[in-house]
Amino acid sequence: MFDLTGKRALVTGSTQGIGFAIAKTLAEYGASVCVNGASSMEKCKAASAKIENCVPILADLSDSSGVDRLYAQSGDVDILVLNASIQQKNDWQIVTAEEFDRQMICNVRNSFLLIQKYIPYMKQRGWGRILTIGSINQYKQHPELVAYAASKSAQFNIVQNMARQLAPYGVTVNNLSPGVIETPRNQAALADAAYRKRVEDSIACGHTGKTGDCAGAALLLCSDAGRYITGIDLIVDGGMHL
Repeated sequence: MFDLTGKRALVTGSTQGIGFAIAKTLAEYGASVCVNGASSMEKCKAASAKIENCVPILADLSDSSGVDRLYAQSGDVDILVLNASIQQKNDWQIVTAEEFDRQMICNVRNSFLLIQKYIPYMKQRGWGRILTIGSINQYKQHPELVAYAASKSAQFNIVQNMARQLAPYGVTVNNLSPGVIETPRNQAALADAAYRKRVEDSIACGHTGKTGDCAGAALLLCSDAGRYITGIDLIVDGGMHL
């Protein structure tokens, strides 16, 4: 049920962190994988070298031309994981229009455009998996992440809308919302012992998550094991949202 042999996957924003863990797991279960980064082909190549049957792709999804550039390099895929995102912490009262737009373009607009771009092949084949990566901030508010949280909530609305429309074609569309995961994005903040304790005290399981916790959940939603699951948000947060 988890066998992905013969499937081709694209994971955006996958040179490190959750994206890398998902790409590596999909490859371990038989998929050929495209690893994507935004700023450095060397970084893309270094990540892809750690994954079997993998191709590095450089495309910045905060850029208006990033969608076409990504598709031109990857071609059609069976599995599309939209992990690339921009998160900018700032007091909502001083967030600039440019900061707001940059997050919305990458996290919402380009997610929508990527689904448009890759869905015709999946519909034609009668099989496809689309997985967006959301955030616990959809549920647990952070005073410095108002724009980011709004972008992730909007992305999930797209998921729910598309899931109903694409289900008759054998294509599932789901969202996965990580909580506090040990990634480079969170490394600096979690290095503060007092902050880490406050965070862990807010998590029902009592500890932060690992990237593999998200990768296993993604495998379920990207394989035949998840064929009867669509339109959901799978929260992987150790109970932080409770």
